[in-house]
Order: sequence, then structure tokens, then C-alpha cells
Amino acid sequence: MTTMTETSARFREFKMPDVGEGLTEAEILKWYVQPGDTVTDGQVVCEVETAKAAVELPIPFDGVVHELRFPEGTTVDVGQVIIAIDVAPGSGDAPAPAADPVQEPVEEPAAEAEPKGRTPVLVGYGVAESSTKRRPRKGAPAAPEAAAVAAAVQAELNGHAAAAPAAAPAPSVPAQGGAAGGRPLAKPPVRKLAKDLGIDLATVVPTGKDGVITREDVHAAAAPAPAASEAPAQAAPAPAAAEAPVATEPTAVPDSARETRVPVKGVRKAIAQAMVGSAFTAPHVTEFVTVDVTRTMKLVAELKEDKDMAGVRVNPLLVIAKALLVAIKRNPEVNAAWDEANQEIVRKHYVNLGIAAATPRGLIVPNIKDAHDKTLPQLAEALGELVATARDGKTSPAAMAGGTVTITNVGVFGVDTGTPILNPGESAILAVGAIKLQPWVHKGKVKPRQVTTLALSFDHRLVDGELGSKVLADVAAILEQPKRLITWA
Repeated sequence: MTTMTETSARFREFKMPDVGEGLTEAEILKWYVQPGDTVTDGQVVCEVETAKAAVELPIPFDGVVHELRFPEGTTVDVGQVIIAIDVAPGSGDAPAPAADPVQEPVEEPAAEAEPKGRTPVLVGYGVAESSTKRRPRKGAPAAPEAAAVAAAVQAELNGHAAAAPAAAPAPSVPAQGGAAGGRPLAKPPVRKLAKDLGIDLATVVPTGKDGVITREDVHAAAAPAPAASEAPAQAAPAPAAAEAPVATEPTAVPDSARETRVPVKGVRKAIAQAMVGSAFTAPHVTEFVTVDVTRTMKLVAELKEDKDMAGVRVNPLLVIAKALLVAIKRNPEVNAAWDEANQEIVRKHYVNLGIAAATPRGLIVPNIKDAHDKTLPQLAEALGELVATARDGKTSPAAMAGGTVTITNVGVFGVDTGTPILNPGESAILAVGAIKLQPWVHKGKVKPRQVTTLALSFDHRLVDGELGSKVLADVAAILEQPKRLITWA
């Protein structure tokens, strides 16, 4: 962590907070400010992704942004300084913010401008008055060698290996975009693009101002060499081209063109760990029931026209959620948790109803607090807010903590049913399959009816087969005869 000693009264540092329950790290997804921007107390300066959700971080004081300590895409430990703020700009002499060579190139020679600490390269990599040294990258070629290789590759791609224009001026910066042989110059989004495409920036020839690597440079480095028929007509053929083993070279098709590697982090990492822990800790039992929900679908249609439900979203999930809450009320022992440390069953006298939601960052399970106390309109409103927040990626860690039971609606994907894995710390999860028109025996005759399949998974340490069966049977009975919502509630 960089510490500002001489100007500690003027500069204030904001550290990565623990925005969840015991989280240890978060990835910086996006910066909303840059050095020189004025910020006010409570203003959101960045968005980070934790193991549970994406969260916006507000700055707790006024001032001018002095330095961003980490670029976008960096995973930062809780407690590390991520931004420095000048809280008294213009109040006296103080070290100027580290220059961004992308916007303000340094006029002096690199040897004279280079400080004793780290060389300033991009936003988030300001000069650090520290003796800490960055370990060299393994396998990275030396700057002159990388420049030569990069120039040769780019020339080959452009079909000008032997006929480069004589008037083309030599670049005034190292070919790989480095600052005095240091890290290649590129903005964070360009670095992320290169990482996604598997391109080493040290091998990319920069075309941007002052040796900065652009998105086009990365795409050019990733593009395969053009076929002979696609080469520019005016390009002179390279000497001994027929002898070059390009067509038979086994590395002509890079691995990056055949597969994509996605780092497991953030929400996806947390999901993987939680599901493995749940599957191999709690003994799962899953029971199934197929039920005629024609009357429930009629009730949904009627509720949509009810003035008391105006302004809220009404769908089958709303009635299913209410049916599960009534079933839990009739069988309260199912709403519990297993305390391994104390060897106790903890029965909950409240229901925080989790709703599994698929988002671009993975599956998350926010929950409706005290769902058992809500009326049908209140439950509909809470469901609508939960889904909208999840889709926007704004679900907070607090919204996903403390769940007791969960509903996962796999039917929206056209799936009949499944065997859901328990959300860690919960005793039961209900999977709802697709509602389809099927032939069904109704009042002694085969008729087309709206039918679905429910699956209830439960922790067999605290929920035995009888209790699990009662809960599932009650949910099915309510969906078959929705009037039981009144008589059983």
C-alpha cells in the first residue's frame, strides 16, 4: 500500500471496504472518475464485484481525485487503498498527481523523468514512494527482442515483409509500446481486451499517439495472416515465400481460436464453492409431484385485472411463492438450519424467501425478508423489485444473506423439472417446471389441462421423508385448488 507521508494532512486514502459478510477481495469493474475530477461526499467513484454481487462504492469525503491505485479488472484485497483524494486542492506545495502518458506525454527524456520508485505508466499506476519491486513476467521477451518480433509479425500480417514504404518514419518510442523498456502503454479496457484474446501486449506494435496500444492494434495482432489471394494487389511478394512453411506449421491455428479460458472469480467462484460445499455436506433428498395448475392460471388472469394488484407484476411465481409460504406455516419444522459446530437444529420463526435469479454474472439468490408477513400485493411488489434489481446487477450482499428456503423457476427455460442443490445454510429448495398444456384426467374425462412438475430438495439431516412429503403435497394441493390459500392461511 502506498503511503503519503509528507502530505498526509492534505491527501486522504480510501480503502477497499468489506461490502459483504467476511469477504476478503473484490474486483474493480469500472472507474467512474479519473485523476483531476472533483468528487463530493457520497458520490459513487467505482463499481466492484465481490463474491456475492456487483456493488457501487461511494467516496466518504470531498476533494479532487489525486490517484487511482488500481486499473479496471484488478482484484484487490479488502483493506488496500484504491484511490487517493486531495481534500485541500491548491492549499500549498505538494507532489503533483502522477502524469498519464496517454493524455499528457512527458517532454523530458525517460532517463531524467524516471523517479526512484515505480515509473508512471497509466491511470492507477502512479509513482509509489516504496521499495517494493514488481516481479518480472515469466517468459516475457526483452524489449529490443519483443520489438523486433512484433515488427516482423506485423509486417507479415500486412503482406509487406520485403517492401515496407521507405517514407515510413521510425517510431520514437519502443515498438512494443513500453515506457523506457517498461510496461507497454495501454488503457485498462485495451488491456482487458488483450487478456481476453490471449495477446501479450509486449508483442503488439502500437500505432497510437506516444506509443500507446489501441484496440485496433490488439485486433490486428489477434487476426490470422491473410491468405495469398487476399493480399493487396500492390504488395510485392516476399523473397523465397514458397519456401516458408506457413501452411504446414502446426501452430498456424492458435489455441485461442479453438477454446476460451474464463478466470473463475467473483460471483462465479462463490457459486462453485458454495455448490460443492452444499452438495458434499448436506445429504440431499429430492421428491417430485406433477400437478394440474389450471385453476392457478385462471387465478393469475383474474388477479391481473384486480384493482388491488394494479401497478405490480402478477405471474404464476407469485401464487407459487404464496403457496410455499402457506405450506411452511403448516409445517414449520421445514424452515430450519443445521448448526454443525454446535450440533443443533436451528428452527426459524421467520421466512426469508430466496428467489434464484440468472444474471450476466451468474446465478444469485436474493431473498425477500420476512416474506411470511406479507400480503399478496406486498409479496408481488417485493418480487418485482427483487427481479428488477437482480437484472440490473445491483443486488447487494445484504439482500442475499440470511435466506431460509428458496424457489428456483427452471420452467422459464422450458425445462420440466430438476434436482436443485440447496442454497448453503438452508433446509429446502423448490424447483418449478414449465407449465404446459397436457392431456389430463379431469372429472373422469381426459381433457387438456395446464400441468407442471414440482421438485423439492431438502436436507435429510433435519427434514425426514414424511415432513418433506407433507410440504410438497401442500404446495401441490394449493396450486390445484388455489382457494386453499384462504382456508389454510
